[in-house]
Amino acid sequence: MNEILKPFLNKFCVVYFDDILIFSKTLTDHWQHLEQIFELLQTNKLYLNISKCEFATGSTYFLGFIISADGVRVDPQKVKAITDWPTPKSFFDVRSFHGLANFYRRFIRGFSVLAAPLTDCLKSKQF
Repeated sequence: MNEILKPFLNKFCVVYFDDILIFSKTLTDHWQHLEQIFELLQTNKLYLNISKCEFATGSTYFLGFIISADGVRVDPQKVKAITDWPTPKSFFDVRSFHGLANFYRRFIRGFSVLAAPLTDCLKSKQF
C-alpha cells in the first residue's frame, strides 16, 4: 500500500498496512484528496471496506490515537486500560504493562524516569 500511495504519503496521506488516513486543511482540499486516492486505488484494483470508512470528519480514531485539527490525543479507553491495569504479579505481567505504557510514552513527560524501575526489572529478568 505504501508503494502505491507513495506520491501522496505525508503530503495528505498516512498509511499503516491497510489503514489509510487522509488529512486536509479545507473541505474542498479533502474532496480532491479523496478523489486522488480513490482513483489510485481503483487503478491498482484495491477496494475499500465502506463500513470501516469515515469521510470528512473533524476527528477520527487511528491506530490507538484520536486525531483532529487540535492534534493527537490518547484514546480515553486506552488510558483507562492503563490506570485499571492490575498490579503485576510476574515478570511477564511487568513486560505486558511496560509494553502498553511504552506505546504512549510521547504523551507522558519523563516517561523514561518514571518507567526506570520497570525497565531495570525487564533488563535483569528478575521480579
